Amino acid sequence: MDERNGVTPILRNKFYLYLTEFFSGMAIMAVELGASRLLAPYFSSSQIVWTIIIATIMIAMAAGNVYGGRSADRRPDPDILYRRFLIAAVWIAAIPVLGKYAILLISGALIITVSHHLLVIAAFIACMVIFVYPCFLMGTVTPSLVKYTVDSLEESGTTVGTLGAFNTVGSIIGTFLPTFVTIPAVGTAMTFLIFSGILLILALVYFISCHRKRTTCIICTILYVVCIFFGNASHFAFWEDDLTFEGESIYNYLQVKENDSRVILSTNVLFGVQSVLLKQDGLTGMYYDYAMAAPVMAAASRPASEQDDLSVLVLGMGSGTYDHQCRSYFKDLDIEGVEIDQKITDLAHQYFALPRDANVTTYDGRAYLAAVDRRYDVIMVDAYQDISIPFQMSSVEFFDMVRDHLTPGGVMVVNMNMRTDTADGINVYLADTIASVFPVVQTIDVPGNTNRILFAGETKTDGPAFAAALDRIAADDPVKAASLKRFLSGVRYGLRDHLATGHILTDDKAPVELLGMRAIDQLVSRELAVYKEMYREQGLQGIMDELL
Repeated sequence: MDERNGVTPILRNKFYLYLTEFFSGMAIMAVELGASRLLAPYFSSSQIVWTIIIATIMIAMAAGNVYGGRSADRRPDPDILYRRFLIAAVWIAAIPVLGKYAILLISGALIITVSHHLLVIAAFIACMVIFVYPCFLMGTVTPSLVKYTVDSLEESGTTVGTLGAFNTVGSIIGTFLPTFVTIPAVGTAMTFLIFSGILLILALVYFISCHRKRTTCIICTILYVVCIFFGNASHFAFWEDDLTFEGESIYNYLQVKENDSRVILSTNVLFGVQSVLLKQDGLTGMYYDYAMAAPVMAAASRPASEQDDLSVLVLGMGSGTYDHQCRSYFKDLDIEGVEIDQKITDLAHQYFALPRDANVTTYDGRAYLAAVDRRYDVIMVDAYQDISIPFQMSSVEFFDMVRDHLTPGGVMVVNMNMRTDTADGINVYLADTIASVFPVVQTIDVPGNTNRILFAGETKTDGPAFAAALDRIAADDPVKAASLKRFLSGVRYGLRDHLATGHILTDDKAPVELLGMRAIDQLVSRELAVYKEMYREQGLQGIMDELL
């Protein structure tokens, strides 16, 4: 069948073929960005995960290019191409319905079979299973369209160039729309459904105009509608049935859940709690409490008459837990926060009792330091999430900026998670880098989790000065003051001096993703060792009995 000779009216004008190329490029980029959001709650959104996504999709596209060209040479029938559109549309629409289950099934199977690099391998296999086939089908588009649109060698360059331009413009739009419009507005699931719907409509218009494949079109449309119903009705943490809030922002998947004692914010479903609000005032038992030693250290470096009105800057404000704890247990603190994700700040106001008049700026932490010339007594760096450590906030250059924004005697406190005991782990790199900037670096581990709190400054605070400053700045509430004094006195005597070993991170070289992935791998392997032993002794049924 020669469509170019007028058998199919819709293709008599090449515009529909160019339109096909345009929306094909748009859909591929939307799927790629959607893939990052689908995987992020389970594997993080680090550069490593992005590398896996890009490589997987490029492999699929390359294979599709080769196959599509050969297929078009053997049988130049546009029906074949638009059937692929139907299949790709239904597959992509099914990703919100089945993708998360596939991810957890793959991860669960690897837990009992893989000892190292679990997250990398699981992310790669998940990408291969979920995204390769539809991207392979979309990879056949360009070589097929070249076959249908080129009428003569004299105009081949112009035609191929026009196809490439349509594909590129579509890809550009497909990059911006999901990031700035569809994902923040309607979420990842609906984004997949919107762009798969575009592919479906392209194919339906073609086949309806040709009066062919009616049964196939009806079946695909029904499947798409089913995917709309089930894909948009479920959520990432599908095993949770009592979530207070679940949504997405430009930067994060966000989840709020609540129980009788606390409200919890998570930015993913596999790496734990990001912020917490206790419904009754008290110490949280988390790293926020340990970090409250920083204002006391800063006050201890000043004369008693100058220990009032300490200023605190929180880089990575989150839902405001540190702000809340400091205001509850200290008096006269001027607290300013920087949070890159406005949606998190909105949730903090709604669910975490962050006052509406709290001084929070929506900005990147390092860029904020570069833009202001104010100095602070305490700078809290709390911008590290699992392996999603922003490299620009882990380098010598960044910590130089922090030092320059501290008052004399000021203290930087850093929440370092992913604590491991290796001599070349991510925490060692961060501590060594900080030690190259600050003469005094001390750390303390938070019991019961993987957080390590680091304090850095110009001088070491002695016990009597610490105790006197704590007496001076503690809240007037005697019960709170007493509990804070007991707790922070223990923190003070639990601090360990960090001995630098020369592992320095710079703006030019800061492999934080690789270091973080290695740390996560060690933590996961340690936590899952018990299940592997259980599997060896009792089989899969033993694990199921334990979990259920």
